[in-house]
Amino acid sequence: MGGKNKQRTKGNVRPSSSGRAAELLAKEQGTVSGFIGFGTSPADLGYVPAVQGAEEIDSLVDADFRMVLRKLSKRDVITKLKAMQEFGTMCKERETETVKGVLPYWSRIYCKISIDHDRRVREATQQAFEQLILKVKKNLAPHLKSLMGYWLIAQCDTYSPAASAAKVAFEKAFPPSKQPEALIFCKDEILNVLQDHLLKETPDTLSDPQTVPEEEREAKFFRILTCSLLAVKKLLSVLPNNENCLLEEKLKPLLSQTKFWKYGKHKTPQVRSAFFELISALCQYVPESVKTEASRVCPAVLLSIDDSDAVVCPALWEAVLHVLATIEDCWIHVNARKGVLPKLWIVLQEGGQGLATVIYPNLLPFISKVPHDVTEPKLDFSRTFFTCIIQGMLTERATTSRSECSAILSAFMECLRFTILQNIGEEEEDMKVQEMLISDQLIPLIDTVIKEPRLQNGPLFYEIADLLSSWETRTESASCEETALTFQRLLLNFWEGLSKVCVVHIDIIDADEKALAAVSCLLETLQNPEEKMRSKKSKAVKIRFSEEAEAENSTENETCVNVGRSNDSGFIFHDQHLSPLRKKPLEDLVCTLAELSIVYTSDQRSDQHLKFLSALLSNFASHRVFQVLLESRSNIQEAMKPQYENPSLQFLYENVIDWLKEDWRKDTDFLVDILYSVLHCCTSPTERENILSDLTKMDLKWKILLQIIQKACSSLDKYSLVSSWLKGSVLGEKLVTLADDLCNTSLETTIASVESFHSEKWALLSLVLSQLIKNESLIGEVYVRRIIDKLQAALSKAKDLSEAGNTEPSVSFICDVASNFFCSVKGCLLMPSSEDLLFTIFQLCAKSQATTHLSDFLVNKLKHTWMCGLTSLVHQLGGTHKESTFLQRSAFWVKNQLQASVMDVKSLQVLISAVSDLLTELLVADEVSAYILKDYIEWLTPSQCEWEKMQESLSSEWLKKPLLEGRLSMNCQFSGTDLRLCVMDKLPNHLCATALLSSVTLLILGKGVCCQNQDMEKGKLESVIAEQLYSLQWIEELANPPPLLLEFLHKLQAMNISSEKLCALSDIPCLLQILFRKSKESGRLWTLTLAKLINTKNISSCEIKALFNTTERFFPLTEGNLHTLQNLSPFLLEEDKEELVIQCTAKLMTCDKIGRSEIDGPFGYLAILNSCLSGGNIDCGELMPGILKIIISWRHDYEDIFLFSCNLKEASPQLLGFNIEMMRFLSLLLKNSCSLLDTEWDFVMCSMLAWLETTSESQAVFSVALVQVFACVSCDLTTALSVYFQTLTPEIIEKFPDNLISEWQEFFSEGIHSLLLPLMVKITREEKNTSETSFQNSVLKPLGEALMFVSKDQLLNHKLPARFVASQKTNLPDKVQTLLNTLSPLLLFRARPIQITVYHMLNKLMSDLPAFDNKDLKSYGDEEEELSLSPPAALMTVLATQEDLLENILECIPVGEFVVVQPLSEEFCLVLGYLLTWKLILTFFKAASSQLRALYSLYLRRTKSLNKLLYHLFRLMPENPAFSGSTAEFPNKDTKTYFTEELNLDIKDMSALPSQIPHLACSVYCMALKDLPAMVRLWWNSCEKRVFSIVDKFTSRYVSNILSSQEISSVQTSTQLFNGMMVKARSATREVIATYSVDDIFIELIIQLPPNYPLGSITVESGKRVGVAVQQWRNWMLQLSTYLTHQNGSIMEGLALWKNNVDKRFEGVEDCMICFSVIHGSNYSLPKKACRTCKKKFHSACLVSTSNRYTFHLKRQEAKQSQEVPWVNNCHHFSEKEIMNIP
Repeated sequence: MGGKNKQRTKGNVRPSSSGRAAELLAKEQGTVSGFIGFGTSPADLGYVPAVQGAEEIDSLVDADFRMVLRKLSKRDVITKLKAMQEFGTMCKERETETVKGVLPYWSRIYCKISIDHDRRVREATQQAFEQLILKVKKNLAPHLKSLMGYWLIAQCDTYSPAASAAKVAFEKAFPPSKQPEALIFCKDEILNVLQDHLLKETPDTLSDPQTVPEEEREAKFFRILTCSLLAVKKLLSVLPNNENCLLEEKLKPLLSQTKFWKYGKHKTPQVRSAFFELISALCQYVPESVKTEASRVCPAVLLSIDDSDAVVCPALWEAVLHVLATIEDCWIHVNARKGVLPKLWIVLQEGGQGLATVIYPNLLPFISKVPHDVTEPKLDFSRTFFTCIIQGMLTERATTSRSECSAILSAFMECLRFTILQNIGEEEEDMKVQEMLISDQLIPLIDTVIKEPRLQNGPLFYEIADLLSSWETRTESASCEETALTFQRLLLNFWEGLSKVCVVHIDIIDADEKALAAVSCLLETLQNPEEKMRSKKSKAVKIRFSEEAEAENSTENETCVNVGRSNDSGFIFHDQHLSPLRKKPLEDLVCTLAELSIVYTSDQRSDQHLKFLSALLSNFASHRVFQVLLESRSNIQEAMKPQYENPSLQFLYENVIDWLKEDWRKDTDFLVDILYSVLHCCTSPTERENILSDLTKMDLKWKILLQIIQKACSSLDKYSLVSSWLKGSVLGEKLVTLADDLCNTSLETTIASVESFHSEKWALLSLVLSQLIKNESLIGEVYVRRIIDKLQAALSKAKDLSEAGNTEPSVSFICDVASNFFCSVKGCLLMPSSEDLLFTIFQLCAKSQATTHLSDFLVNKLKHTWMCGLTSLVHQLGGTHKESTFLQRSAFWVKNQLQASVMDVKSLQVLISAVSDLLTELLVADEVSAYILKDYIEWLTPSQCEWEKMQESLSSEWLKKPLLEGRLSMNCQFSGTDLRLCVMDKLPNHLCATALLSSVTLLILGKGVCCQNQDMEKGKLESVIAEQLYSLQWIEELANPPPLLLEFLHKLQAMNISSEKLCALSDIPCLLQILFRKSKESGRLWTLTLAKLINTKNISSCEIKALFNTTERFFPLTEGNLHTLQNLSPFLLEEDKEELVIQCTAKLMTCDKIGRSEIDGPFGYLAILNSCLSGGNIDCGELMPGILKIIISWRHDYEDIFLFSCNLKEASPQLLGFNIEMMRFLSLLLKNSCSLLDTEWDFVMCSMLAWLETTSESQAVFSVALVQVFACVSCDLTTALSVYFQTLTPEIIEKFPDNLISEWQEFFSEGIHSLLLPLMVKITREEKNTSETSFQNSVLKPLGEALMFVSKDQLLNHKLPARFVASQKTNLPDKVQTLLNTLSPLLLFRARPIQITVYHMLNKLMSDLPAFDNKDLKSYGDEEEELSLSPPAALMTVLATQEDLLENILECIPVGEFVVVQPLSEEFCLVLGYLLTWKLILTFFKAASSQLRALYSLYLRRTKSLNKLLYHLFRLMPENPAFSGSTAEFPNKDTKTYFTEELNLDIKDMSALPSQIPHLACSVYCMALKDLPAMVRLWWNSCEKRVFSIVDKFTSRYVSNILSSQEISSVQTSTQLFNGMMVKARSATREVIATYSVDDIFIELIIQLPPNYPLGSITVESGKRVGVAVQQWRNWMLQLSTYLTHQNGSIMEGLALWKNNVDKRFEGVEDCMICFSVIHGSNYSLPKKACRTCKKKFHSACLVSTSNRYTFHLKRQEAKQSQEVPWVNNCHHFSEKEIMNIP
């Protein structure tokens, strides 16, 4: 057992004692679950017990399970929780055999971890146990005894989820029938565990004191105590009775321990509660054991009766009752007078200390078990008991809680009844008790309740009614006269006391209204207790007691009292069956109180007494009461002669009517109650109707009539009193007059206020219209119709008024009345007036607020009313719609709105919403048949004539796109532009109609409604869809839709109306047939709609062929046939195309209508040929040259039809269309590369130039549509020729006629651009404010594309008028300057084609322009210091303008935040022009020499133009510049970005338009970094920290690698040779090595590019050197580093500059004593400024430049510290003033 290295005793070959012990146990018991490791406490838990050997253990437990079990032994809560969850998952997923291997070790682990301190761990343990049980099932049986004790404790866990999980696991293991058997099997082990926990364990034995805090140890111990006590209770409750008897003996050790009985006084409430629950269970299941321990049980329970803890109290009182019931002599074990009752009095006086609902229901069974010797003297005991109860009830806590108060009152009355029953008799003591209970307890309690409003809602009055009923029953049924006399005396005493109390509260002038209401409520309850009977809850515990005073044969011998109930069940009273014992005293009391009330009402005008009188009369209306009222009044006033025999009528006319007429009285509701009391006492219906008619004719308030009718509606009894009056003419006529007055007054009132309309009047109308009694209207139907007519007339008048303020109140009230009417009255819409009203409301709902001027509140009210009426209408339609004309009227009105009125998007949306609501209700209603829907759709749909009229109203501007794109050909006159479209503020009728009908169609198709003739109805719906596709196509063809149409499209998408959705729900073949038919009939937009459908749905060529079968159907040509063929040609079969080509060619050859205007002629045939041949799939062979020959023959025969070199002002549309088609054919001819003869080439090129001259001369009439198409097509022909000659191959050139190419280059090409360049200048000068998408500027794209082919020589030899700018400094020739001054401003033009065209033309010149500045470079001289030179002034002027404009747009955007520029917007053109200008400047800069670059860069630095550019670029470049959807988050060699892909600035390609600005910005930034690295670096270093970081990260990630690779590659591929210097590069390490050698000197320099090149500084490192001093070597390294850092050029240029500098040094030129360089790094000057003192020479720039002065001073400071550089004081002779004055 000693240390590891100690030797064993000789001969001792056995293992250590621990191993032997483990082996011994294993041999004796096999696998011992529960013996684990070497721990002595549950905290020291290993995961495996000591079994037969480690090897066998490992073979039994799966490796994963071993790991989890180890984790379960950890102290960390999270570790245990996750391990237990993992264990449960593994049990669920692993094989059964694998899981069974864990069972021997699970018991000990479960027993420890199931009582863990953390509740989550305990819950997870039970859930995992459930999974284990489900997997191993019966294999758990051998381990049950070791588990069951802790399992039972877990089921009683104080954490409910953990307890529930344990119960679930228990139920999964054992079905309900087997559960008792399982517990019986393990009961001994269970009791051992529970007794150990209750008697032996302590906080320190359950938890390790060294690791667990004291607070946590105690909490765990108290919880386990609680659970153990509850587990004993659960064990007793589950075991059968015979087992409980056997269990008594085993419980004796527990019950005999004093420690157990101390738990009743434990400081923890949960432990005390569990203890008392266990006591109750012991009393219930093992009563003999409890009786044996009575001396312990009774004090433990009864002396704890004052425990006020909410957790303990329910269990305590349950235990109290069980002890009293179980131990008959329990009172001998406690001192009741000193120990129990004083505590009870305190509890009662404190109102149960907030636990009245728990304590007080137990008082009756408690006092029933108190022996007589304890209650003697009875009078004192009873007085004390009931006084304490009342005191407790009056505590603030009890008074404020309704449930507490009710519990106390119920207990009081129960105990009172019981005490009286116990003291029934005529003995003196009994009578004193009776007198005390009624006079001193019950009556004062009633008085208290009447005074205290918070107690009035309690059950006292009902309990009193039950008490009286019980006494009355006993009086009437008593067999003993003495008993009857006793109860009679009790009743008499009660009524006397009650009368005194009531009179006291009534007989005062300032009586409390709440007290009067309480008295009234008490009297009403005493009269009708059943109608106000409260619901009562009964408890399961029942206590039986016997009445000592009752005879043996009485039914009350043994009364079963439900705790919490206060009445004897079985006795039910009705007001008409009141006992005489109650009826007379109650009536006497009512008469007394009524008399008092009328006196105070008459004399003191007491309103509260009048209200009290009203309440009395409502329940006690009788002739006697009214007679008493009259008599009391006659005593006060002089007696009036009676006019009516009925005292109630006399009272009405004498008193009630006067009260009703009092104007000051606001509350009249109680007076109406008095009226109904009078009507109740009337003898005949006629008498009642006369009374009400008289009242109606009087000038009473409308509110009184409203209250009369409201009360009639609330009760059938009251309705029966007034029904004849309601149906009569007096009330009906008055209501009609009221409706008329209200409607007229509300519309004529100028100031709108709710008060002026008397809402009670509207409420009255609403009530009489909407309320039904027995399915009949309240008033006569004729009056209902007349009132509805008045409302409809008022609403129609309100609909036409313009100001919302006048109509809003009346419309609001009418809505309320109408909605109630529609909702309440079945079949109300059968009346024509009701239909008119609904139709008027529908019209208001279907119009926008801009038209009706109604507020949002009122619109919502109207919609609610409309939906109410619609719902009523749908239910009414039923089998036929003939009874209702609303649907037809509403449909015709909607159709008229669509066709006749103008609507904006909002108005249309409102109309669609109203119709959709109507249709939705029709569709969802089962009562509505399909043919009703069919009729409604027919009424709603326009006729064919109406459709065509709406189509004609659409603007013809849509023709622009298809004409220019060649999809349609026309030779007739039409309006090419429609200026109304640009300022459109109302939607075209066709769009409105199609949108509404499409929404209707989608609803119907979506619901799948079927009609009788499905094909016909389907065709109608497809026609609607076709019209919608037509309108959508119209918008799509517009080049620049106005904002209103874009908003309209957005709304359509919001309503899910789109071509895709419509096509998806439609019958495509049917829809295709409709569109094809319309296309053949009308052509134009119908044709484009057809083509769009074919393209969208990918309809096959065979399906298209089925539409026409043979091409002969298209001849003779009409406009419809022509357009249909043009747009179907891409989708036709190849044989059909070839057939069409052959047919049209043959017709051209035989055509004799060359000069005519018919479509069925050369124009139409050429248009079809162009469409068929443009696809390029047909083998043209000799066909196209043949057609060309035909055209040439026309030129000879019909010269006038060719519009050559003329002005198109007078040209006919027919000739324009014909020429357009010929030009299109020639363009196709050139694209197909056909071989042409010399004469044919002459015709083609001469025609092209002649047509171009015509275009140039006709610029004034470009606004004419066909003229502009002519211009565009002529430019396209020019472009086709230019492309053709630019892409020639030697094989093709050999076939050309002689001199063709030279003629093209020298004459035709020159002629083209001499025409087009001035034309572009002229167009842009006249159309400055016209956007690119306008019709006038459509020619700009083909014109720009043609100008892209202009050569540099042609530009330099242009014939533009001279254009110069005053004070413009320039070295350029006049022609070049004129060209720049003319074209550069066009970079500001608001049309993208012009900007790109100008850029391409100027870009051809930029590389040559620096040469003109280079010629004058020497004239500047070296003495003129710090000179700068501007790039081309024309460009810089444009740039300055662009900078100002762009600053206004982008200045508010933070640098680094990407700005999305809307394509083709004004901002787009501005940014595009700005970036293109910079590309030209950077191209110009790159072409300049090093000296010129220095001068240009200085100019850019002074103007800060480059800084502005860089800031703007970091707003225009995206954060992730990925190209075409690829991601550049982690760029590599294969990643495509805007920096790796070439920018293609194509005029016609619009696909990349959204990415053009970002791509162009990236291109400009890359150029700036490459050509101006020093300036960009200088800007970067001056940026603020945030921008500095953004620029660095972006450049390093996306640009640096590209530029580094290009720089290294340029060094490797450079052909530049240096005399005496060799340069090579290493791409892998980004290094350039320069080796310089001259004579005996050898220098090697290593140039290292930084990762963020070119932002970071280039480092120069030393290589080999021979023959150079250290100081000189350092100077040269510094020079090279300076050149590479501060010069705007490549590494090769920097090395050349450095070599030149070193060469000068060897030639004897002195260094500048500031920069130690011969050649200045910026302006390449020599040091010539001499100091007048020391005669040393300096670069002037070194002295003047602010940045160099800073560098100079910095170097001086560094040199002073190192003391190595001799030039520190070389310039001390220059003063600051002298330096600043250097010229």
